[in-house]
Amino acid sequence: MNVIHIVGAGGIGCAVGYALRAGGADVTFVETNELKVEAGRRDGVRVDDRPALPAAFVLFENWTPDPAALVLLCTKCYDNSAVLAKLPPGTHLLPIQNGFDPELDAFGHEAEGIATFVSECAKDRPHTRITRRGELHVGSTSASGGRKPPESSFRESRCIASAAGGLRPPLAGALRVAKLFRLRWVPHLAPIKYAKLMYNAAISPLAAAAGIDNGALLSVPEARRLFFALLQENYAILRASGIELGKVGPFHPRTVAWILRRKWLAGLMAKFFEPSLRGTYCSMAGEIQKGRTEIDNYNGHLIRLADAACVPCPLNRAVYDLVVKMTAAREQPRRAVLRELT
Repeated sequence: MNVIHIVGAGGIGCAVGYALRAGGADVTFVETNELKVEAGRRDGVRVDDRPALPAAFVLFENWTPDPAALVLLCTKCYDNSAVLAKLPPGTHLLPIQNGFDPELDAFGHEAEGIATFVSECAKDRPHTRITRRGELHVGSTSASGGRKPPESSFRESRCIASAAGGLRPPLAGALRVAKLFRLRWVPHLAPIKYAKLMYNAAISPLAAAAGIDNGALLSVPEARRLFFALLQENYAILRASGIELGKVGPFHPRTVAWILRRKWLAGLMAKFFEPSLRGTYCSMAGEIQKGRTEIDNYNGHLIRLADAACVPCPLNRAVYDLVVKMTAAREQPRRAVLRELT
């Protein structure tokens, strides 16, 4: 499988696509932004200050998926429906997304990815910058919903993950050349995806609604209190739901929960991590004003899990309702919402 189509030339799509191009893979970027397509055709794709690499670019409306191609889905979850409608039967699909989408889950793909690095792309150019180093985890999907599978399923999924729809050989080789982020092959991706959800569903709604960068979540007292409270509530929901969590970042989620229960230690750790988060923004930044967000794929998913497990989740409901209301009215983010939530 030598042809790779990357749907969504945003931060993650451009970073992964650049790595694949650096390794010599045949990559086509599929985008809805005409200006970005024009810039890509003219100047190629770039990451940070590295030289631009040529690649094919096509407008989504003109895209006809190649049945023999591997399709990397790097869009926001709210765009999934339009993409899935175009895919022919038997398409090799590998989503690299953070949210949970029932329609995508029903597609039947065997593997998916989660990026723990942060990459922010220019608005109208396929030029991204990696603002926080990390990894790309690739593994099999799981019907267990994040709950630990039986050993037989575990061995079977290891085989699926090793194949990963044909992605492993070109991506592994490309990353050795590009050295943009580390690649991790895991038997089941669900523990990593749910651990990432624990953080994303705390960072994104607060930062997006307040209009602040990620560093301010740790430096602004009102934001920090809400952020820590959401992290604890998210962890409680996932634990009560019997979901296995993986390690994302320097600490396992259970260690994070232990730290948050000790306020003096949590405050100390906040001062340590805050400088590295300054000037970085959540994936939901700017989406409220555009009239659509992934709030249902983040906090909405947690609320549904909490309802099924009979666990209270008042803060998730509050931020969900706030973001839905602000998005419907396309309100400007404002710090005052932090006081309202508190």
